[in-house]
Amino acid sequence: MGKKSASASFADLGVSPEILRAVDDMGFEEPSPIQLQTIPQLLDGRDLVGQAQTGTGKTAAFAIPLLMRLQARRGWPQVLVMTPTRELAIQVAEEFARVGRYTNTRVLPVYGGQSIGRQIKTLQRGVDVVVGTPGRVLDHLNRKTLRLEQLQAVVLDEADEMLDMGFIDDIESILNATPPSRQTLLFSATIPGPIARLAEKYMRTPVHVSINPEYVAAPDIWQVYYELRNIDHLEALCRILDAEAVERAIIFCRTKRRVDELAEALRSRGYSADHIHGDLEQNQRNRVMGAFREGEIDLLVATDVAARGIDVQNISHVINYDCPQDPESYVHRIGRTGRAGRTGTAITLVYPKELPLLRTIQRLVKVRIERHPIPSLADVVDRRMEIWRQRLLEALGTGNLTPYRTLVQELSGEYDPMEVAAAALKLLARDQGTAGPDVRPPRAEKFGGTGAEEGMVRFFMNIGRNQGVTPADIVRGVAEQARIPGGVIGAIDIYDNFTFLEVPEEVAHQVAAAMRNAAIKGWNVNLEPARPR
Repeated sequence: MGKKSASASFADLGVSPEILRAVDDMGFEEPSPIQLQTIPQLLDGRDLVGQAQTGTGKTAAFAIPLLMRLQARRGWPQVLVMTPTRELAIQVAEEFARVGRYTNTRVLPVYGGQSIGRQIKTLQRGVDVVVGTPGRVLDHLNRKTLRLEQLQAVVLDEADEMLDMGFIDDIESILNATPPSRQTLLFSATIPGPIARLAEKYMRTPVHVSINPEYVAAPDIWQVYYELRNIDHLEALCRILDAEAVERAIIFCRTKRRVDELAEALRSRGYSADHIHGDLEQNQRNRVMGAFREGEIDLLVATDVAARGIDVQNISHVINYDCPQDPESYVHRIGRTGRAGRTGTAITLVYPKELPLLRTIQRLVKVRIERHPIPSLADVVDRRMEIWRQRLLEALGTGNLTPYRTLVQELSGEYDPMEVAAAALKLLARDQGTAGPDVRPPRAEKFGGTGAEEGMVRFFMNIGRNQGVTPADIVRGVAEQARIPGGVIGAIDIYDNFTFLEVPEEVAHQVAAAMRNAAIKGWNVNLEPARPR
């Protein structure tokens, strides 16, 4: 079978509608090189040896076709994935769950350090996919709590790592317990002799796929990242925009929905922003790109695919609002700045759980991505003051101030000249639609009086005792989803069908944003500022 063209879509590869929907939710607009080569072969039932490093999209490359070949609710596992570490087992299991979210796929990670009793109970209830470390998988086989009679496929992920960790005998014992008719996949960054012999012994005329991308990042791009801790994603971006000398920037989001939401949020805060993605008509794209090229808008919010082919000069910044999922995406994104001999800045926003992915990108691309603290409100004030200072110096250097000097002299008879100059700056900033050296008031102020203790904001939530929630559920749900310490949450009053809770003013906007489409104990949450008591 020949290779699919680089412009093929997931639908072109024969991916089912349910999985297409999940893939779209995950932000994959088109297949990566390994997905292009792998998915058609695996849908044909072929055994496959894939030589690919972490960060190339290989997990989705085997998860998508294997989930499409599952037979509904057979009770015992149909896919077994073995990984060298429990961290990778959890990561791969999460990817399977995301890809199979609309197919009701049941996925279980099994690894040492977690209660085996809990794993046994889940296996007894029935799972479709098991992802585990060889030692724990073999433990379940010896206990007869894992049955492999109905297994359709086995995946050895990062096989060279499992070899280095001494798992080769365990792997062979497990493979010998699987049906001879199974489909076998092996993925490895390198193919040393023992791995090649393993493939020859246990695989049937496998297809070989090799992805060894060359990553080239422009040397004149300053690359930094900001770690998002206890601050809203949008608020962090706005502080960075206000503190950085952002002249013209492309801001990348993972999905089309995120692009729409972010562009609207930026416009509502007074930024000059617009957006492009694959759902826009060509005439809309042309209009937006024309405005961006001409400098009519400063910020262009885009998906990866929509931004390809953009060749706009003087892009000072590329901002990864959502962390790229692989090195290719990172390099393609940041390459939009620092062109034609100019310098540029690439900024990436990451949550703590995304730091391992960013370190992988940094290692494979062979660049240094500096860590910077998110600007404080004081930093933003200082930066705006510096910008206005530079503007004043430029105006003083141009001369032609006679008409304005006359007006200042007239007003100086009644007012302090210092106050006159400050008022002129304030008026100019307002007329230009900027905040000048002032900082936007904290968003917590918009909540008004909610009947909370001083320094707190009181929220109403539409779940209560009848939904089975407890104070611990509320604290855990809000803290995890808003990414705030549980200890800062104040009074919680639970009634039959609703709940009141208080949070500090400085994190109230985070809580409101995070809980907009959230759930607690399976119940969709509607959260809004409470009315005064």
